Amino acid sequence: MKRKRSCSEAGSRSHHTSGAQFEVFLSFRGPDTRANFTDSLYHALLDKGIHVFMDKKGIDVGEEIGPEIFQAIDGSKICIPIFSREYASSSWCLRELEHMMERRKTKELEVLPIFYDVEPSDVKLETGVYRDALNLHKEKRGAEIVQRWEESLREVAGIKGWDTKNTGYVNTFNFIFPFLSVSFAFA
Repeated sequence: MKRKRSCSEAGSRSHHTSGAQFEVFLSFRGPDTRANFTDSLYHALLDKGIHVFMDKKGIDVGEEIGPEIFQAIDGSKICIPIFSREYASSSWCLRELEHMMERRKTKELEVLPIFYDVEPSDVKLETGVYRDALNLHKEKRGAEIVQRWEESLREVAGIKGWDTKNTGYVNTFNFIFPFLSVSFAFA
C-alpha cells in the first residue's frame, strides 16, 4: 500500500501580472494539516483572489520531488511554510524549505512562516521536537544534507510569522490577509 508523504498539497495554476506564476506557495506536511488548516487557508486565499500553489497529488514514499514543485517555488512571490509537529520528519518538506531559503537570500522570494502546532523554538531546534527527526535523517541522508536543513530551519524560525497555537485559524487568517494585501491587491 502506498502512503502519501507529501509536504505540499493543490494548485491554482493561473499566471499573475507581476510575472510570478503563483502569488503564494504553501509548504506543509500533508498528513498533519492537509484536511484542516492548510485546506482552509488555501480556500480562503483563493476566495480573496490570490493565486495559490498547493500540491494536491502529494508524493508517495520512495518518490522524488518532481521538478514541478521546485518550479512552483521559483514561480511564486511568497512561500508560506506551515510548521507542524511532524514537518521535520519529511525530507521532502525540508528540501522545499531549503530551496525557499536559498531563493530568499537572493531577494527573489519572501518566506512567511506559520507555526501550526509548534513554537519557533521547536523550529530553531532548541527543543527535541524537530531535533529527533533530524537525527533520523542524518542516519539516512548524511550529516552534510541535514546540516543545510538545520540552517534553513534556524533561519526561517527567525522570521516573524504567525502562531496558530495561541490564536486559532480564523484569527490567524485575519492577521495574514491584511499583511498579504500589502503585496497583492484584493478586496
